Amino acid sequence: MCGIVGVVGNANATDILIQGLEKLEYRGYDSAGIFVADGDQAHLVKAVGRIAELSAKLGDKTEGTTGIGHTRWATHGKPTEDNAHPHTSQTGRFVLVHNGVIENYLEMKNDFLEGHSFKGQTDTEIAVHLIGQFVEEGLSTLEAFKKALKIIQGSYAFALIDAMDADTIYVAKNKSPLLIGLGDGYNMVCSDAMAMIRETSEYMEIHDKELVIVKKDSVEVMDYDGNGIERGSYTAELDLSDIGKGTYPYYMLKEIDEQPTVMRKLISAYTNEAGQVTVDADIIKAVQEADRIYILAAGTSYHAGFASKDFLEKLTDTPVELGISSEWGYNMPLLSKKPLFVMISQSGETADSRQVLVKANEMGIPSLTVTNVPGSTLSREATYTMLLHAGPEIAVASTKAYTAQIATLAVLAKAVGDANGNAYAKDFDLVHELSIVAQSIEASLSEKDVIAEKVEKLLATTRNAFYIGRGSDYYVSMEASLKLKEISYIQCEGFAAGELKHGTISLIEDGVPVLALISNHPHLASHTRGNIQEVVSRGANVLTIVDEAVAKEEDDITVTTVHPFLSAIAMVVPTQLIAYYATLQRGLDVDKPRNLAKSVTVE
Repeated sequence: MCGIVGVVGNANATDILIQGLEKLEYRGYDSAGIFVADGDQAHLVKAVGRIAELSAKLGDKTEGTTGIGHTRWATHGKPTEDNAHPHTSQTGRFVLVHNGVIENYLEMKNDFLEGHSFKGQTDTEIAVHLIGQFVEEGLSTLEAFKKALKIIQGSYAFALIDAMDADTIYVAKNKSPLLIGLGDGYNMVCSDAMAMIRETSEYMEIHDKELVIVKKDSVEVMDYDGNGIERGSYTAELDLSDIGKGTYPYYMLKEIDEQPTVMRKLISAYTNEAGQVTVDADIIKAVQEADRIYILAAGTSYHAGFASKDFLEKLTDTPVELGISSEWGYNMPLLSKKPLFVMISQSGETADSRQVLVKANEMGIPSLTVTNVPGSTLSREATYTMLLHAGPEIAVASTKAYTAQIATLAVLAKAVGDANGNAYAKDFDLVHELSIVAQSIEASLSEKDVIAEKVEKLLATTRNAFYIGRGSDYYVSMEASLKLKEISYIQCEGFAAGELKHGTISLIEDGVPVLALISNHPHLASHTRGNIQEVVSRGANVLTIVDEAVAKEEDDITVTTVHPFLSAIAMVVPTQLIAYYATLQRGLDVDKPRNLAKSVTVE
């Protein structure tokens, strides 16, 4: 949530900031702003809405060699221009952008800032006023920043400019992501490497409670007491083509279409020359030594955990328990004697999951992060990491990350099962089965026109809808309903089909859309079809998504048969397209749904 960019020592600072903000807009798009300076000239421009609104307000004279920018997802204060970042101190000398939530901002205001006037209602404005106040009391900018950081409580990534010395950006972080980009004769600050990949592929990590002084020709890292810290750089393995839409109208459609390729990339990444599945031996050993696997995640990643639970248990011979990170962060249940925590997160920056990971590390519990972003916070702080190899996912509605998460956990389960001599693992040719999955996805993608036509008839004007399914189909229903409601704004719920008679069928009335999932489980299929008849008899409009092995002529969408362990991957793809076309047909922005951000970096 929220995106930060900064650059020092480049004559094209304004262009770099705007281009960077455009790449970060998926993190928040309530408002945006930039501050640029060059000698005696300084410009602060802010706008409500998307980056395009900000760009439209920039004049030919909005230039500088140093600057910071921000795209906002609102936490404290409504999306207004006064609440947009960057914020300034009481005198206007100091300019600050911030990602995170300052927990003690009211205490700071009451204890230190009596007599100060504020333009907006954000916690960030209080932080920059605090820094300015300490300078007014005689401290240098650096010492004032240090003093403020020792007072501020909560999550934050800060980038600060002193307008009287605009050749420096002061940076600090705690819990919220921030990177230093190393350029040729200039340096940068960004929330995500994607923001600056046009300018550089060399980045430096910042760890929690570190302060960085960024100049055009130097980067100095220290702790809050001023002790220097040596830190090397790394090369980001990103390509500009990976983060562009190409000929696609929306990132979501592009990312849906990339899923067959992702499946094949995972095969390549996790197999050796002999075609055998390979996973780090230490990770396999960690699973073998665990008496219970606890999957902690949020949103789509949480649903991927459910979709993986069955094969993880069958292949590893280890019980699996699911937990919502935001709940476990404050109320961790009684654990087994030898737990293993598996943190699933597309971004590797999810604040709630990190909160649980911090506690796990304190308790000495081994952990595995399954993420799409190498070098992310969760990947750095967990004991082990497995990467999704899905490439950057830009659309807020996650698609390829979900299917890659399931596939990656299948890789893990297969590797552990092989090591244990598990009978299910012996019979489960994962490489072959993932190849079939890729083909199944391609077959579903070829039916876009059919799906679009059926969606228009079913969902174009509805206010409510329901997904139903049994077994793994129920877990897919949870994810399918989330996709539909987060981008189309249709109130949609995913139900276990067998639970309809226990209360939820009361919601079925004439004309209500019900989307039924039936994968290749013959016993469950017949029961789900019985549930379909129950809702039809009460006036529901039903659309069926059915595995071809159990399909009937009257079914709406058929899916190519895959291994039961991987059925969630194949079955979810039509539901992704359903959400996409429903949103498109309702005239909404597919990639940027209201009130949402791609990466949830605040608790």
